[in-house]
Amino acid sequence: MRETGRGAHATQGDLATPSKEDLRSIIQSDDAETLVKWADRLGRDLARSLSTSQIRGIFGTVRKIEMNWREEGDQARQMRARRDLLLLKPKLAYQAKKERGRGVKEFANVLLPAIDMVENDTENFHRFVDFVEAILAYHKAHGGT
Repeated sequence: MRETGRGAHATQGDLATPSKEDLRSIIQSDDAETLVKWADRLGRDLARSLSTSQIRGIFGTVRKIEMNWREEGDQARQMRARRDLLLLKPKLAYQAKKERGRGVKEFANVLLPAIDMVENDTENFHRFVDFVEAILAYHKAHGGT
């Protein structure tokens, strides 16, 4: 563990991961500054080990879940979306094990605790989607292929 700015973070290989405090700020407290800082760092680091198709595949799944996650409306769709978000965890674990290289595993190591912090809260879920989208954007900006 090393200290950075707000709190300690673990390193997974070359990838530094946000501390629980930073993830909580991003997902539960709407701290856009921390979101941008970590999305930039993760996008840059993941550009070396994660292909665009891998990150887009994960993001596509998140977007499908988002389509069913509504603040108001169909309760059954919302419950299915919450279930699908939880089921993203074993899918990430499987994909991380299946894929060559460490990129998916490193990305999963960030997303798994972030999913837990959503806690079935709609605003938290939307911030989670923003975080994944920002990582994807910085991944591409830093030359992810």
